[in-house]
Amino acid sequence: MLKLDVIRFMLVLGMTMPVMGLAADKNGAGGALLYRYEDAKGVTVLDRQGVPPELIYKGYEVLNEQGRVVQIVAPAPSLQDRQRLLDEKARASSDAQLLRLYSTLDDVERAKGRKLAELDGVISVARGNLASLKTQQANLQSQAADQERAGKQVPDHLVAQIENIKAEQVGLEGDIRRYLDGRKQAEASFNADRDRLKILLGTQ
Repeated sequence: MLKLDVIRFMLVLGMTMPVMGLAADKNGAGGALLYRYEDAKGVTVLDRQGVPPELIYKGYEVLNEQGRVVQIVAPAPSLQDRQRLLDEKARASSDAQLLRLYSTLDDVERAKGRKLAELDGVISVARGNLASLKTQQANLQSQAADQERAGKQVPDHLVAQIENIKAEQVGLEGDIRRYLDGRKQAEASFNADRDRLKILLGTQ
């Protein structure tokens, strides 16, 4: 049990004193070290006790007894730097995916043509269904008008049919708007891929 406690102590000591160990090696002796850092007010401090934990993120320098810098610990990345690194990583991943998908600019144009043709087909079918519904509505309204001219009350089922067809038309018109928006987005996306691929392939 005693041996285990000693091992644990040595591990903790090794983790908490990496800077001193490295600095001593560079210095060639285990002399006193100075830690140079900025405090919370931006004032440069020289301290033999080390850097306060709450200030380590700002970075610091380790000096030997002769005042020579033996180690530099860089500041932690700022929020902006971290975001920039994430953006660069995302861009690199996106570029790699783009190069896997397309070998040439013609590949992009062919994929774009297929996608737009597919969407045009969906839009054409929706417009055809809408035209059919409008024809059905016109026929039903004509029947209702005949009933009214004959002095008869329009049957409830006929009124319900007309209302249902009107509601279906509203739904189809919404679908067509979404399909058209999707077509614009798809075209813009392919154009952006083509422009980026130009840069990656060096064909600008």
